[in-house]
Amino acid sequence: MKSARDRAIEIIRKNGGLIRTHEALTHGIHRRTLYGLRDEGTIIPISRGLFQLADLDIHAQVDIVEVSKKVPNGVICLISALAFHELTTQTPHYVWLAVDRKARKPKIDYPPVRVFFFSGDAFNRGIETHRIMEHDIRVYNASKTVIDCFKWREAVGLDVAIEAAREYLKRQDSSPSSLMEYAKVCKVEKTVRPYLQAMTT
Repeated sequence: MKSARDRAIEIIRKNGGLIRTHEALTHGIHRRTLYGLRDEGTIIPISRGLFQLADLDIHAQVDIVEVSKKVPNGVICLISALAFHELTTQTPHYVWLAVDRKARKPKIDYPPVRVFFFSGDAFNRGIETHRIMEHDIRVYNASKTVIDCFKWREAVGLDVAIEAAREYLKRQDSSPSSLMEYAKVCKVEKTVRPYLQAMTT
């Protein structure tokens, strides 16, 4: 029969190597067992009430997972979404997160987050759900992300938006018509069109 310690480690592994205190209790892990694992160094606290297995490879997307758990209705966007889709040489120093304009600004102590308020179709269109580390992550698709970068070019930098568009258009599955469709949704057609024309002619 497995010990409480071994059973707890198995549960945390099945949870993607991350677990919150209340999730541990829900799964039947006693506080004493959880804190025992912490004290022996088997799990390490990475933010308040959130623990990670020490032998877990620090996944590049741990921060994205953590923010998505805290703000399930948010959508990973802009630089974080570009990095997710491998469309930028930028390293995100924050998790870039879109929330509905009508939503309250989420309060997150860690990891660092930049929150952007999107509205209507600009918020709701182009969302994909991906499974990372046993958790569902909402992220804008590649073409929507490129257009969002033109829309929010003052925040991300026009050079980043142009680089992303170039990288996207190199892909076999790229779709200039999809870019223009999202440009309409985001009301940046006039801004985007000359760049796309230059890149596709």
